[in-house]
Amino acid sequence: MGKRRLFGTDGIRGKANVYPMTIDTAVRLGQAVALKFTHPERHGRILIGKDTRLSCYMFENAIAAGVMSMGADVLLVGPLPTPGIAHLTTSMRADAGIVISASHNPFDDNGIKIFGSDGFKLPDDVEAEIERLMQDGSLEQHYVTGRNLGRSRRIEDAQGRYLTFCKHTFPNDLTLDGMRVVVDCANGAAYRIAPLIFQELGAEVFTLGVQPNGLNINDGVGALYPERMAEAVRTYRADIGIALDGDADRVIFADEHGNVVDGDAILGLAARFLKGEGRLSQDTLVATVMSNMALDGWLANDGIRVLRTAVGDRYVLDRMLSGGYNVGGEQSGHIIFRDHTTTGDGIVAALQIIAIMLRTGKSLGELTSSYTPYPQIKINVPVAAKPPLEEIEPLQEAIRTFENELAGEGRILVRYSGTEPKARVLVECRDEIKGHEMASQLADMLKVHCI
Repeated sequence: MGKRRLFGTDGIRGKANVYPMTIDTAVRLGQAVALKFTHPERHGRILIGKDTRLSCYMFENAIAAGVMSMGADVLLVGPLPTPGIAHLTTSMRADAGIVISASHNPFDDNGIKIFGSDGFKLPDDVEAEIERLMQDGSLEQHYVTGRNLGRSRRIEDAQGRYLTFCKHTFPNDLTLDGMRVVVDCANGAAYRIAPLIFQELGAEVFTLGVQPNGLNINDGVGALYPERMAEAVRTYRADIGIALDGDADRVIFADEHGNVVDGDAILGLAARFLKGEGRLSQDTLVATVMSNMALDGWLANDGIRVLRTAVGDRYVLDRMLSGGYNVGGEQSGHIIFRDHTTTGDGIVAALQIIAIMLRTGKSLGELTSSYTPYPQIKINVPVAAKPPLEEIEPLQEAIRTFENELAGEGRILVRYSGTEPKARVLVECRDEIKGHEMASQLADMLKVHCI
């Protein structure tokens, strides 16, 4: 089918109004999606949702125009978490769902990702086909006129539909009565719905990041900046803190002491609980190469194995589907409970973790206290170009040398971001000082060879 050039690990992403995130791209993508996913003899239905970025209005109109120009109808749901759009795509029997969001990126970035009618992100080969349709000049042959043009309507109760879905994933015999919960919505897509869900289940909710103005999404709040959420837990003496990112498909927690708990600990906690109940499929957790080595040892004590994939929740989900596994995710907070969702869902994940707390009668701190990760040193290096890393021989030689020094007591991972112009360096080892030295040297090499 050919290599994807527009689509990265999580859709198309870039600076808003700069190629590839331009109005022309948005219109043509809307046309290509309508052509690919709708039946030629009826009006298709394409659902479009977004986060709270200023540029979302612009892209929403452009994509909708493209869809309608091909004779398909548009269902607009407004600001809604990415997993909510996945859910509504299936529940409303839409042919596809389109999300306008750059997730955890700053407000002046934006992105577009697509769900199929089954609520799953598209496979690489389907994204490549959409790119081909956008670029080969064939779309114009399928323009419609007159009464065949598509229509657009807004789904006024979209938030309520998703709220009901989330609450149904929480055990019916449990409530949050008496719980104090801090919820940081990152001034993003969940700013209205997340606090409501926890309030309706009985919690006393303290909110952060619920005043979006189009410019402040992810700005010092949310999953990328959990310190404010953790401080609020201490201030309000809350039982748990929950920090979502801009499109609410990831979540980072703080325990009752205000200690930040990352995605690895949450994944391990979920796997251990479900294993104890006989509900962990094949006694297996799916994680990525970014997850800490200590996670494997922690879970091995309970007879749980860890399978690793490339970075990206889509690759985690692909492995879960191919192997029949029901729990997986990323250290960054993408947590997939396959029994409930088709993608990472920060709100649903939070509800499942709170349910574990209530079932066991233990706090989050108690449940994760036996997990001690190895020190991880991470450096993000801005790059102007992305030459193949395997062809940068000085870098590869340094990696081989460092790996020999670690002698199995650590690991090194160097990769390009699939969503940003950055290279990412990860060094994990017991000796944190040595890890910093190695990571700095590798970062310096990337700065020389990726200018």
